[in-house]
Order: sequence, then C-alpha cells, then structure tokens
Amino acid sequence: MKLVDTHAHLEDLENLDAAIRRAEAEGIIAIITMGSDLESSLWALNESQRYETESLKIYPAIGIHPWSMATSNLSEDLKFIEENAHRAVAIGEIGLDYWYREVRKNPEKKEKQRELFRSLLKIAKENGKPVSIHSRGAWMDCVEITIEVGVQKAVFHWFTGPQDALKKLLDHGYCISATPAANYSKEHRAAIRNTPVENILLETDSPVSYRGEMAEPAHVLKSLSAVAELKGETKKKISEETTENARRVFGIQI
Repeated sequence: MKLVDTHAHLEDLENLDAAIRRAEAEGIIAIITMGSDLESSLWALNESQRYETESLKIYPAIGIHPWSMATSNLSEDLKFIEENAHRAVAIGEIGLDYWYREVRKNPEKKEKQRELFRSLLKIAKENGKPVSIHSRGAWMDCVEITIEVGVQKAVFHWFTGPQDALKKLLDHGYCISATPAANYSKEHRAAIRNTPVENILLETDSPVSYRGEMAEPAHVLKSLSAVAELKGETKKKISEETTENARRVFGIQI
C-alpha cells in the first residue's frame, strides 16, 4: 500500500529522522507538513526536504493557525505567505477556533479570526492553492467563508462538525481528512461515515496525542484502518483512493 499523511507538523516531532524511517517502512510515500506561524512555515519551506528519503517525499504548506494570532505580526506574516505561496503545495493550517480559551466569549476576537481567515483564503485563491482548514467550534462559519471567498479546493482537517456543515462542504466538492481519532471519536466517525470516499483524505496531525499516544506519520495506518472499517472496504482499496485524492487535491507528484 502507498499512503499519504496529508496533515502533520513535522517540526514538532522529537526524533524526526527515526519517525520518517518508520513511516517509510509502513508505506507512507508523502507527507504534507503544515505551517502554523512564521517559524513553522519557514521550516516547512526551507528545512523539511532535508528529511526526505528515496521513497518518501515531504511537501510544505504555509499558514497562520488561529491559535498563533496572539504571537504573530499579522501584516508581516501575511506578506510572507503571499510572497511565498508559490513555493508551497497548500495554504495551511488556517481557519477558526471558537472553542479556543482566548476567544470563546469574545466576539471581537472571533471577528479578528474571521478577518485573518478571509485574508489567507484570498491568498490561496489568487495563487490557485488548496487550503487545510482548522474549524473547531466554527464549522459552518469556516464552510461559508471558504465558499464566499471562492476557494476551489479545501480540506477540513479532523472534521467533527454537524451534518449540515458537512453536507454544505461536500456539495461544494470540498474534502475532510481522517485522523486516528476516527477509531473512537463519535463525531469524527459520523463525519467519515457520511462522506464519500472520493472526499476523504488521511492524516495524523502529528505529533498530537491520541488517548495518550503521541502521533507520528506511520500512524496514518490507524486512520486507514478506521476509514476501511467505517466504509466496509478493504484497506487496500481505501489506500488507493485516498492516495489518489491527495494527488488530486494537492497536486503532488507521487
């Protein structure tokens, strides 16, 4: 099987060389490493390819995560992303998070998140890039703003939102990505169950913790197993379809 981890934060892995070797041994042929601020976006563009192997490619995405707003020089960071969008396969990780402690009860900060999100989506649209979207607690707003701006390709990563938001994003041809949490999260499982396989990608969000275990790209096999179980298909078929989806959405040469 050939697999793609479409959403990871490789710069945060403690022993990246070893993690890449384990991923390669499990059949992972590509990883998209996400930028969440200026530092991680620079790493994705300039450092990540040092960890590639003969059979595993690493592709950069650049963005500003909503959690990074407080420590970001937004005007300078937006300028950087605009000037370097052509070097990345996607704009991400970007989005909204209404459950984040600093904005939960602050309408003004929610609006600032929306302003930044629109700006990043416009950069993606102008450069013909897909986006990787964080939408926790803001699922419908993320869907509607992405549609409003006119972005053609979007992946709603680790989607756990309601069915009306899911239907709307699918109606516009957007995708969701499955994480290892699809083995136990009721909301995440429901989203995957109700999404056609042609709209599903696999990811790990490494090195996030799933029930106490820190994820790494090799764990995309856990995402694969969950999707195969939920869809009643073989792992081989799901691997083939989700890898083709990754090629189509991100335009990666694998």
